[in-house]
Amino acid sequence: MSDETEVVKTTNNETTSITSEETHETPTVSSGRVATSTQMHTTQSSQDSAHNEHNEKKKSVPRARRMKLSLTQIDPWSVTKVSFMLLIAAALIQLVAVIFLYFVLQAAGIFDSLTSIVSSAGLSSGGFDIASFISLGRVISIFTIISVFEIVVGTVLAAIGAFLYNIVSSLVGGIHVTLGDD
Repeated sequence: MSDETEVVKTTNNETTSITSEETHETPTVSSGRVATSTQMHTTQSSQDSAHNEHNEKKKSVPRARRMKLSLTQIDPWSVTKVSFMLLIAAALIQLVAVIFLYFVLQAAGIFDSLTSIVSSAGLSSGGFDIASFISLGRVISIFTIISVFEIVVGTVLAAIGAFLYNIVSSLVGGIHVTLGDD
């Protein structure tokens, strides 16, 4: 066997040198590339090893788990506590929004405009002033009473809803949920 080297040039201007021991076959032309069948076999085996390495990496990464669960019962006491706290937060947000709205309406002069409209209509008996009737203290007290009522009614309705859900879920099996590990 001789140590002659054959240089194969591909269409990508890559040069590959192959010794004469490797080139017992004739060069083949495939899709614009000139290569020997031994060289193609070497390329395929390198692709196979890269594919095997990729599969090993895939196997080392755990697959995402999916679990199918059913929500069959809700503790009414926990629903009552959570709804109570959420309704208190909603009442505080509502109270701040009402105070903000009151100051915006006062700055825009809406209360003064309403007083002038009422007096021009001839309904102003005894010096009635809407701005003094709708004071900030009165607005806050009215919305505080409304918020307390909302908290009580909302908490009771949430507890009743939890009891009703438990009754219905015992009949139909509850809500089915699929959880994933993505």
